[in-house]
Amino acid sequence: MKSPAEELEILTRGVANILSEKELLKKLERGEPLRAKLGVDPTSPDLHLGHSVVLEKLRQFQELGHQAVLIIGDFTAQIGDPTGRSKTRPPLSRDDILANAKTYQEQAFRILDKEKTEIVFNGEWFNKMSFSDVIQLNARVTMQQMLQREDFKNRIANDQEVRLHEIQYPIVQGWDSVEVKADVELGGTDQLFNILVGRDMQKNEGMEPQVVMCLPILEGLDGVQKMSKSLDNYVGITEPAGEMFGKIMSISDDLMCRYSILLIGEEIPADAHPLEAKKALAAKIVTRYHSMEAAEQALANWNNRGNLEEVELPSFEPPADRKDLLGIVQAAFASLEEPKSGGDVRRLIQQGSIQLDGEKLMDPKGEPVLESGKVLKLNKKRSVRIS
Repeated sequence: MKSPAEELEILTRGVANILSEKELLKKLERGEPLRAKLGVDPTSPDLHLGHSVVLEKLRQFQELGHQAVLIIGDFTAQIGDPTGRSKTRPPLSRDDILANAKTYQEQAFRILDKEKTEIVFNGEWFNKMSFSDVIQLNARVTMQQMLQREDFKNRIANDQEVRLHEIQYPIVQGWDSVEVKADVELGGTDQLFNILVGRDMQKNEGMEPQVVMCLPILEGLDGVQKMSKSLDNYVGITEPAGEMFGKIMSISDDLMCRYSILLIGEEIPADAHPLEAKKALAAKIVTRYHSMEAAEQALANWNNRGNLEEVELPSFEPPADRKDLLGIVQAAFASLEEPKSGGDVRRLIQQGSIQLDGEKLMDPKGEPVLESGKVLKLNKKRSVRIS
């Protein structure tokens, strides 16, 4: 059992904004499980480590005996969160939202304890509302409040449209906190405005306002922009163990310290050797999403990366209808679900990136002899073994 002060120290570790520590400590001192809320909109099928930051914090609440409440925004996903957007999000179909929600839950439970997580869909209450209910809900906030949002102000200042349904988003997210009686709401720093709306709505309903807890936005592998699939600087939580390990090993030493705090809640010892510390971090992350055995194998492969004969590599069967190097390499990338255009492959060939058992292949029209067991290197991070 942890004391309230010890719990506070754990829960506030790595947090960017909290309103307020004093309020959270007061709630903890009551000795009753808190309801910690996290809302996610299933707008895409997969999660990456950037999404995991708030999930890891929610996991900490669970481990300390509190109730994790995961809200699947099947209704809010139809609106589309305007946070950080310079234009209106394209609408998603109901079928897409429900399909994404299924994979979101499966992937979230790689972090959260499924048996200790309360799952609710906000469509349960919003789909039952009449238009009169919606009018009353809107009456709880002012237009001036909504237009304080930086993204709305910027779009208006730049003569970019703000659709009225987008203004509804903070309102419905805030009402979620009323419905689930949240004691704490988690989110990224970009969610501060929305979470504060929930706090105000709870006050208006005579409830004790939720504590606002905002986590930092995780930078991608480049260490500059936020982690995003569209920027190709991400680590997917369902990626193969070897790829996950290798991507973590590619980050800078400074970023390693930030990843350690935000992704596994641990600080890198000051006297740790950077390379060994990074290996340990990569192994812990792979263990979290795969297994200890997978992490050990990924570490062994990394240590043996100079000797490809000893490394486990994806198997690749060359296409029967393409004998030229260009076609073979394109097929190899496709087998890894990383399709490349002919132009991209030609550039890799010209740069000397394509190698067969260490020998550079420089002729896109050449027909290399691909014997079983040989290793075809595609770029710095990708290689396949011929089958």
